[in-house]
Amino acid sequence: MLLKYFYDPVLAHASYLVGCQRAKQAIIVDPGRDIEQYLQAAKREGVEITAIAETHIHADYVSGARELADRAGAKLYVSDEGPAEWKYAYADQYSHQLVHDGDEFMVGNIKFTVMHTPGHTPESISFLVTDQGGGADKPMGIFTGDFVFVGSIGRPDLLEQAAGIANTAEPGARDLFKSIARFKQLPDYLQVWPAHGAGSACGKGLGAIPSSTVGYEKLFNPALQYKDEEEFVRYILADQPEAPTYFAVMKHVNKVGPRVLGAGHSHRILDVKDLPAAVQTGTVIDLSASNEFAAGHVPGSINIPQALLAAWAGWLVDYKKPTYLICSPHQVESAAAMLHKIGVENIFAFDLAAVKAAGLATESYASGTPQDLRHKIEAGQVHLVDVRGDAEWAEGRIEQAEHRFLGRLSANLGGLPQETPIVVQCRSGVRSAVGCSVLQAHGFKNVINLTGGYLAWTGAGYPTTKCSKDTVTA
Repeated sequence: MLLKYFYDPVLAHASYLVGCQRAKQAIIVDPGRDIEQYLQAAKREGVEITAIAETHIHADYVSGARELADRAGAKLYVSDEGPAEWKYAYADQYSHQLVHDGDEFMVGNIKFTVMHTPGHTPESISFLVTDQGGGADKPMGIFTGDFVFVGSIGRPDLLEQAAGIANTAEPGARDLFKSIARFKQLPDYLQVWPAHGAGSACGKGLGAIPSSTVGYEKLFNPALQYKDEEEFVRYILADQPEAPTYFAVMKHVNKVGPRVLGAGHSHRILDVKDLPAAVQTGTVIDLSASNEFAAGHVPGSINIPQALLAAWAGWLVDYKKPTYLICSPHQVESAAAMLHKIGVENIFAFDLAAVKAAGLATESYASGTPQDLRHKIEAGQVHLVDVRGDAEWAEGRIEQAEHRFLGRLSANLGGLPQETPIVVQCRSGVRSAVGCSVLQAHGFKNVINLTGGYLAWTGAGYPTTKCSKDTVTA
């Protein structure tokens, strides 16, 4: 048996190629949208991708399952568990098998056994893998998807928090408790291959190690230590990371079937004369470094440096409108590829140098250190907005700050002053720079970025306070 591991560090997403060298066949488990990596690996290994398996309808990235089925002609193995509203709507366009708990299928001489593991989502399944070609009659490992991670488990509240499906978090937690009980009955020696690592919003406290074993997780995974269902439910629903709003979009996209991009997909660089109209009709993202954007940018644009696209574009773009990038030409395809991974489809670009040469970067904003701004903040001469996450805010804050989380800032502008300068603050000054651009794009022109953020404030010895988590406001 051949096992290849693929990891996208930006999305904290893991996918796998499992191959039978004897039959020269391979399956991809939980593929990402960049399918070239699988096609190239299969070619190198001398196997043909004949199958694709998904553990569930993913919410945090666009699946590559449809693209692979379309381009490679591979057969889909997808869940038929769960309620009707979470069935794969595109599967019947391709060779496919809808699978249930206990079902088995073969890829060459490798057997896959389906285990229904609901909780993270109702349709969630795992795949036990037995290398019959190597003479084994018992499984060697399990692909758990977003069910069991290294050191954590999948959160059950995403359908409610991100997709807006009411009253699903607690039932999901109780399903998860039952699924864990089944997991604990598996042999300790089984390897565990999850679909995510540290940094994913699909759970809390994920480990950075790529794989584990059932026995190790039974001993040390905090979520697997609970024997009482009520205690487990309280634990798993508490302190989960913010659920990105785009997760609801991803669930729908992966259910109905993502757009097939095709080989050689690329994006047009538009003439700068079209930029004013683009600002009016779409989301314009400037990929410049934050200090360069602050010095001069197109009014109405928002600033998301390329390294932050995966983290914040899904929160800030309008999925119903085109997305326009302002960047250097060499950045276009890599940035667009990242956006495609989170379901942004209608993408165009403008050459940053041409934009500046045309004199369209007419807006700027100021920055100030804690030393520069402390007196004004404490005297109420400026309005301080903290755009950090809920957990950060609860752990400590500047007393005069108002909490407005960056991901929800665009939809949470009510009550902000138009005349008083707004100082935007985060932990280090990176997210607050994005926040400044968001506020300016929505008409708040007198904004200031707190250089160095909360760390610089506390580093200077200036006073802070703490608040209980139930006072988190936005």
